[in-house]
Amino acid sequence: MTTNKGAISNFIEKYYLHFNAAALVDAAKGYEAQLAQGSKMLVSMAGAMSTAEIGKIFAEMIRQDKVQIISCTGANLEEDIMNLVAHSHYKRVPNYRDLTPQEEWDLMEKGLNRVTDTCIPEEEAFRRLQKHIHKIWKDAEDAGERYLPHEYMYKMLLSGVLEEYYEIDIKDSWMYAAAEKNLPIICPGWEDSTMGNIFASYVVKGELKASTVKSGIEYMTFLADWYTANSENGIGFFQIGGGISGDFPICVVPMLYQDLERTDTPFWSYFCQISDSTTSYGSYSGAVPNEKITWGKLDVNTPKFIIESDATIVAPLIFAYLLDM
Repeated sequence: MTTNKGAISNFIEKYYLHFNAAALVDAAKGYEAQLAQGSKMLVSMAGAMSTAEIGKIFAEMIRQDKVQIISCTGANLEEDIMNLVAHSHYKRVPNYRDLTPQEEWDLMEKGLNRVTDTCIPEEEAFRRLQKHIHKIWKDAEDAGERYLPHEYMYKMLLSGVLEEYYEIDIKDSWMYAAAEKNLPIICPGWEDSTMGNIFASYVVKGELKASTVKSGIEYMTFLADWYTANSENGIGFFQIGGGISGDFPICVVPMLYQDLERTDTPFWSYFCQISDSTTSYGSYSGAVPNEKITWGKLDVNTPKFIIESDATIVAPLIFAYLLDM
């Protein structure tokens, strides 16, 4: 049965009827139901979704208030901005599966860092951001100020210093959309990103203090306060991929409930994970949602969905459904 939604949504409802396809539809409708009942939604992004240009649709999700808080890796935080300022310098390698070690080395020597089939240009992307973000870090330190990693990125975007480099439509940058709304972001493990490595290099050289960028513990306490203030009607959890971007924020509930003994803390009101991880060998990313009940993250009655597929295919389809495309 078709609805008054757009062509993509109607196609999904008509043909995605079984197995992972049906799970996609169920998860999308569950997400929609959460928003309709006044619940808020956390979206977590692992991997390199920004380099996959998820911003083309995720930015619109942000603009239409279909996501209220984001958890992402440091890579996703910076790579959306890198794509904004260096898009024409990216190189696609469709035959990446056939590359020899020497061909990989040749890419490295050209300053092309490969992410599956896409190479990020070091000079135009990493170094272009470095000179601007370093000034923002230094200015904050000189003023005796400290900020979270994403807050520094917001400052850089909103200052306008990158505008001369823009190579894509600004509406396709999810980080810019988030900065305009000052959307809360959790970025656990930021230190292992390129910008995190660059910041660490300045600390080693004695040019910046490690304390100038707030820590992961401060991200957790920030999230604890946000969750407590926003959970009256429930908060859902939509997880793209696995890893720390999902594991870190979902733990805020058992931390509040068990460690702080705030037993009135509600569990996550919805859970969906898009993952191609195999459920085996103690893998967190591949764990079925019910395992999270035993850790005090989800309730018995929390709507739970797992879509075992490629997030770069599934996430845009679910977002398209939610945007009535």
